[in-house]
Amino acid sequence: MKILITGATGFVGARLCKMYLENTDHQIFGMRRWRSPMNLIKYYGIENQINWVECDLTDAHAVQKVIKTIKPDIIHHLAAQSFVQTSWLYPVHTMNVNIIGSLNLFEAVKEYAPNCVVQIASTSEVYGIPKPEELPITEKMLPRPCSPYGVSKYAMDTLASQYVASYNLKIVITRAFNHSGIGRGEVFVDSNFAKQIAEIEKGIRTPIIKHGNLDAYRDFTDIDDICRAYMVAVEKCDYGTPYNICSGNKIQIKEVLKNLINIAQVHIDTEQDPTRMRPSDLWLLQGDATKFKNKTGWKPIKSYSQTLEEMLNYWRQNV
Repeated sequence: MKILITGATGFVGARLCKMYLENTDHQIFGMRRWRSPMNLIKYYGIENQINWVECDLTDAHAVQKVIKTIKPDIIHHLAAQSFVQTSWLYPVHTMNVNIIGSLNLFEAVKEYAPNCVVQIASTSEVYGIPKPEELPITEKMLPRPCSPYGVSKYAMDTLASQYVASYNLKIVITRAFNHSGIGRGEVFVDSNFAKQIAEIEKGIRTPIIKHGNLDAYRDFTDIDDICRAYMVAVEKCDYGTPYNICSGNKIQIKEVLKNLINIAQVHIDTEQDPTRMRPSDLWLLQGDATKFKNKTGWKPIKSYSQTLEEMLNYWRQNV
């Protein structure tokens, strides 16, 4: 089959390309912008095993040309402005990429590849701040996003459901909770801590970790488990209805930082940085993936402690 992965050079995209190449004989097409960094792709050594297509999702004509030319059997739509903090600074850009970009993709699929199965990578951020009685979060919780990023992803989800209902497109909606691992962007909390530690160990940063809100709780899943989930989702999930993907376990950010410091090779102090605080923050995200597990048989395999160790080792090699 022909597998098209948007955002193929990103954290999840690169890992998903690697997993497909190692476990299938499908043709892998990677969509990227001309300026997309190839660091992770080169780190995995798979640059020459992927059929690359340059395309900006906000360019409707370019997206149509790609879909018309490839006529993919499966699309994993991962390209996005995916950092919550950035969405506060650049809300218009976030909406253009996440909503208009997705709409351009849906339109192109409708026109040129109507039998293609499309998996869209949505997020737990669509749910917003849960009430105590809504925890752990299931797909039945009414979304009420509290960031421009969350709003943009909920709009994408709603558009996907509409295209399934109106045009019989085969769109699978996955809502992943926090996921982490090798290659996670340094703007994300646990990866940022790990990078700071690696820099401290190498003597290029003073031994003080800067942090934002440490009181929040998050539900982390390893990137490999997320990629396995995405691969099985296109095979087994119903179209137009959301599926949570998560470990079901919560951990406080304070504990994440403590765990990383415990495996550091030097003494480290901590200090709150006001610039790392969000205008509004979710105090607790803990998901329930029962619906997805029952539909696909998927379950997470890797522990978060293993994820943290692998991520720190990655930064030790790459700072």
